[in-house]
Amino acid sequence: MTTAVFLAYVGITLMIGLSGIGSAIGVTIGGNATIGALKKNEDAFGSYMLLSALPGTQGLYGFGGFFIINAKLTPAFVSAMTIGQGFAIFTAGITLGFVGLISAMKQGQVCANGIAGIGSGYDVFGKTMVLAVFPELSAIIAFAATFLISTGL
Repeated sequence: MTTAVFLAYVGITLMIGLSGIGSAIGVTIGGNATIGALKKNEDAFGSYMLLSALPGTQGLYGFGGFFIINAKLTPAFVSAMTIGQGFAIFTAGITLGFVGLISAMKQGQVCANGIAGIGSGYDVFGKTMVLAVFPELSAIIAFAATFLISTGL
């Protein structure tokens, strides 16, 4: 296995792994807040569930990025891959992976605060959804960058 191919596969592994870990942490943060909020107001479970699930999307971006890059990794492409192409895939992977990791955790924190507010009787579901989009935007940009990098391979 050449260095270029090794870099590419490490990159897509980090892309899926880190974004998935971030999603798991983010939804756990939201889930923990939901358990606490249910003690105060169990009628709002639907709102809690939606907010808890929102950080799971970053894992989907990592998985989608994998499909975009993996479609390029045909046997002919892999056998002729340059170090620059391998490094480009590695860079896309590490970027999307780390952005997914951090943005999912931060989004989970925003959602947890919204869940706590709803549990306390405040009508903050819509406002929490709006504010939770901001960390999500970073992951969307990283996903778009992965797509643009793949088109240049």
